[in-house]
Amino acid sequence: MNRPGFGGTSSSMSFSTRTTDTGWSSEEDTDHLRFELAKMEEEIQTLRQVLLVKEKYAADIRRQLGLSPLSNIKQNMSKGWHDIQTSSPYLAASSTLDDISQSDIYVRTRENLSHAGHVTSSALSNMGVAITRRLAEMRALPLPSPPRLSHTISVPSMRHSSTFKSFEEIVGNAKDKVTSLANNGDTAGFDRRSPRHTR
Repeated sequence: MNRPGFGGTSSSMSFSTRTTDTGWSSEEDTDHLRFELAKMEEEIQTLRQVLLVKEKYAADIRRQLGLSPLSNIKQNMSKGWHDIQTSSPYLAASSTLDDISQSDIYVRTRENLSHAGHVTSSALSNMGVAITRRLAEMRALPLPSPPRLSHTISVPSMRHSSTFKSFEEIVGNAKDKVTSLANNGDTAGFDRRSPRHTR
């Protein structure tokens, strides 16, 4: 086979362009390059078609063997995991972790954390039981009746209440401020009267 890329030399690979005095290729060199390009593109298209047919044939063989793309992925992952497990960094890390898990500090820490977990779990359980018991007691109590509103307070007795006295003081203070401003001649804002007061 004497095609480019298949071990043989092509005429396009040994092709040397002749240049004229202006530095451009001659017209027949340009035509020859165009011919070579067209031939190369045709070969590329043929190779693509051959590759497509071979890929379809390989997929058909895989299907007949019961190999699906998913099984290929599983197989690749399992091979990759096996390679990782047999690698020296993984083995070194694994032995270090084994050493740590056998150390006294690790064992004591694990026991202390386990004990703390049991104590916390017990405390939360006891708290839950107490809350449940208290809620049950509250359910057993009768519901209070809503307060009845009555108008037993008279206006004279209302005047002696602390709320009314506080309100009376606020109104009195406001009145004193207004009259003091009016006496000082600062009546800005009081000169205008609303139309209903001018009658």
